[in-house]
Amino acid sequence: MSNTTIILITLAAIFALGFVFFKYFLGSRDRSTRTYLLAGLRFISVFVLLLLLINPEIKQKEYELEKQQLFLAYDLSGSMKYLETKEEVIALAEELRGNGELRDKFDIREFGFGRSLVSLQQDSMEFNENQTNIRVALDQLEKLRSSQRAAVVMVTDGNQTIGEDYQYYRPGPRVDLFPLVAGDTTARVDLAINNLNVNRYAFLNNRFPVEIILSYTGSEAVTSSMKIKLGETVLFSQQVNFSAENTSEVITTTLPASSLGLKVYEAEITPLDSEKNTANNTRSFGVEVIDERTSVLILTSILHPDLGAVKKSIEANEQRQAEIINIKDVDNVDINDFQLVVLYQPNNNFNRIISRLREQGINYFLITGTKTDWNFIASVMPFGKDFTTQSQDYLPVYNANYSRFQFEDIGFKSLPPLQDVFGNIEFENANQSVLLYQQIEGVSTTTPLLATLEENSSRYATLFGENIWRWRSQSYADSGSFEDFDNFFGKLVQYLSSTQRRERLTIDAGNFYAENEEVLVTARYFDENYEFNPGGQLEIQLRNVTSQEELESQMLLNNNRFTFRVDDLAPGEYEFEVQEMTSGISRGGNFTVIAYNVEEQFGAANISKLRTFAGTAGSDLYYLDNYRALITELLEDNRYLPVQKSREKAVPLISWKFLLILLILSLSAEWFTRKYFGLI
Repeated sequence: MSNTTIILITLAAIFALGFVFFKYFLGSRDRSTRTYLLAGLRFISVFVLLLLLINPEIKQKEYELEKQQLFLAYDLSGSMKYLETKEEVIALAEELRGNGELRDKFDIREFGFGRSLVSLQQDSMEFNENQTNIRVALDQLEKLRSSQRAAVVMVTDGNQTIGEDYQYYRPGPRVDLFPLVAGDTTARVDLAINNLNVNRYAFLNNRFPVEIILSYTGSEAVTSSMKIKLGETVLFSQQVNFSAENTSEVITTTLPASSLGLKVYEAEITPLDSEKNTANNTRSFGVEVIDERTSVLILTSILHPDLGAVKKSIEANEQRQAEIINIKDVDNVDINDFQLVVLYQPNNNFNRIISRLREQGINYFLITGTKTDWNFIASVMPFGKDFTTQSQDYLPVYNANYSRFQFEDIGFKSLPPLQDVFGNIEFENANQSVLLYQQIEGVSTTTPLLATLEENSSRYATLFGENIWRWRSQSYADSGSFEDFDNFFGKLVQYLSSTQRRERLTIDAGNFYAENEEVLVTARYFDENYEFNPGGQLEIQLRNVTSQEELESQMLLNNNRFTFRVDDLAPGEYEFEVQEMTSGISRGGNFTVIAYNVEEQFGAANISKLRTFAGTAGSDLYYLDNYRALITELLEDNRYLPVQKSREKAVPLISWKFLLILLILSLSAEWFTRKYFGLI
């Protein structure tokens, strides 16, 4: 207790005595027992009240023993079960958990990890994680460390399936890693399909490439056969030879895409008689065969470099072809053979063909310029131009809010200007969507340079300017390739050549997933003005076609998209329906889950990576059959001695509750005494 507190208590007692003296004894001759009783009670009341105001405190020291942290992290992936180490790891966990010396020395916390780190309960060691990310587990463990030193014991087979490579991970300060190998470290004879590369899509009546990477573990020269099958039909077969020196083989081939739809293929390397793990000898993969062939008709009455640039840009995609026809020869072609018609700088000669396009709802792309007959345009199109004979340069301004289809800014602000006659463009309605705005002499406007319009099931686009060939040339000069411009133009052509109507509810999902791969379905919901509505209530119903098992879930909003994720679906065909509950709008789809469990592909612990990992972390590598050496190391390491800490805290000299009760009692006693003697 400080000197100041002692002085205040003394002054409080003196003040209380002085108050009682002046109240009961100064100038009074009454020295009866009653007077002394009332004076004593008043002294107690005043003194206690002052003590409550002073609230005297004393300093008190507390001592506590702070243990260092010991994190026990167990690999709960499926590969631990397939390598037959499950029972050994469970026994190890019980041994570490029940070791009294470790408990006395460390603050022990247990975790499990697969795709991510989770807190581990005593009876919750189930080795069923379908992905292993050792690196993310290490990062999360380090974040859990307090200010004390931490020892991390990581029990794993070292086989990682996703995430950043862990073998070169360096722990932070005051964190020590102790990797303990679980699983067979003996390299057994094994043939495996290590990787398989194939595009998700192929075009009808084309051939698509497949790349297969094979590996061999063993010392003897062996021969096997590599096959690719579609159902029971063998599409490809090749003999492969391996030896101690030749342990890998890359096989490339092409397969035919002869019919539309999703095709599930199976790659298989014939197992050796001595192989123990044959799960990694087969790999299924899926390819969706689509028909994207598009024919584009380019109609013109003049010669211009734009025509060649547009044709080459369209045909940059092998599935598209373009044909340039003079408007005078249009009667020699069947307009219905084309999915899109480009009208280049039309005049009166285009009258009949434009009427036919609009009557039949055929999509078209109109390009205007200095040779365009704007009087004719105003008579047949839903827009016109108050034009003059003077030409004007128009620079493009990228509109990041365009939403009819996705395209990237290819550097529009650096592209040269297009040219058209000067004048204001007027639309009959405001239903057009603008991709690019006009910039005139450095002033950005809201007048469209490139815009699209949808009417019923038809789609139209208009480019108000010629010399688009300069854009393609400038794109090549900037990047050394026509790819950026051709991709942009190709997306525009793809959008215009499609006859699908715009939907208020759109969904996006893959056509196939691997068995242990996360299934992701996204959706976007638009209001009646086709603006994204984040307030939609979207639910998804998923059904396994074979087992008829169903799963219902609310879709969550994430970055202007509604998402649904699930990662434990059994192989098979699935159908799903997404419904917006308020409007009742729904869309459906389907996908296939292909049988492939990556955790079954490992035949042994990855001892080489674990050795590198231990070396990078500055630790020794421990093994399940010698785990007691690790326990001894932890117990004898003086870096993990508990630390005794003292803490000084101020506590009340007398509890305020006791003082308050005493004050109430003294005041009550004085009142009853006065009442008894008739003084009140």
